[in-house]
Amino acid sequence: MTLNWAIFGTGFISNKVIDGITRSDGSQVQVIVGRKPEVLTKFQAAHGIPKTSTDYEAVLADPSIDAVYIGLPNHVHHTLTTAAAKAGKAVLSEKSLTTTMQDADTLLASVREHQTFFVEGFMYLSHPLLRRFYEVLQDGRLGDLRSVSGVYAADIWKFVNPLGMGTLYNLGCYPASLLHLTVQTMCGQEAFGKRVLHGVGNLNSDNTICDAACSVRFDKGVLATLQSTDSYGTSNAFSVLGSKGELRFVSNPWQPIAGRSHLQWCPYDGDVEDIYVEDDFDAFYHQIKMVERHVVAQDQEAARPSPGHQDSYEIMQFLTDWESACRQC
Repeated sequence: MTLNWAIFGTGFISNKVIDGITRSDGSQVQVIVGRKPEVLTKFQAAHGIPKTSTDYEAVLADPSIDAVYIGLPNHVHHTLTTAAAKAGKAVLSEKSLTTTMQDADTLLASVREHQTFFVEGFMYLSHPLLRRFYEVLQDGRLGDLRSVSGVYAADIWKFVNPLGMGTLYNLGCYPASLLHLTVQTMCGQEAFGKRVLHGVGNLNSDNTICDAACSVRFDKGVLATLQSTDSYGTSNAFSVLGSKGELRFVSNPWQPIAGRSHLQWCPYDGDVEDIYVEDDFDAFYHQIKMVERHVVAQDQEAARPSPGHQDSYEIMQFLTDWESACRQC
């Protein structure tokens, strides 16, 4: 089976997803959809896409389209996912899930009602690097989980739509989603919701949060600290401390590339172990292969380490709580 894709949106991220589709022998792009014909023409020429359209509804009504990628700003994810699910299309929608919990409820209710496949576009979770990380979390070497720390900083505020609601929903969602995977894997399915969160932040001139930090206490004394900013820097870090040692990313956890990726296991008593993951493809390719597998299997959601529906909902609730805390400080 070959998945025929419609790409909604002509931003930077759509280029990356199209590249992943092009590299796969199980998918092909049929149409690029957006508001500006001149931009669509450039996309069409750059990627060799058969068709362009400015009519989202007509594309969703096309029976030849199997799957839709939504690469548009966060605040429209729920409306387009709802329309795509109603049309019976599989959906890969960019992170964050939405910008409000009400919209998250609407989105997930729609995919449940129409029993269509949906996954939130945390592409990094599809890469073999994260599969290896997930395996190490499960193999017992860390002992009991004690603390987690993560940072993601990138000077991108000039390029993002303010309706996307700032750094938490554009960048902070990455360390938040990896924190979610870590706590869920090591402490159980219910553990992530049992928390106390404190947050602080700074507002941009458009009233979105541009810098944010939070400290969290989960049950059994597990602590976490996260930071996110889209107003300066190019920096990333993520580490997990257990009772027996530390697992940390040396390479960027949120942008695994083709080639060699790098983790380190640092036991408190023993030698450091470098864990290398070699792969010929980047995270966007692996995300497309993940969607293909689930659609062929007629699944409605992804398997771990990619986020299922409830996982995306819990991450969205965490981001909402973090935003609320920042605005109250």
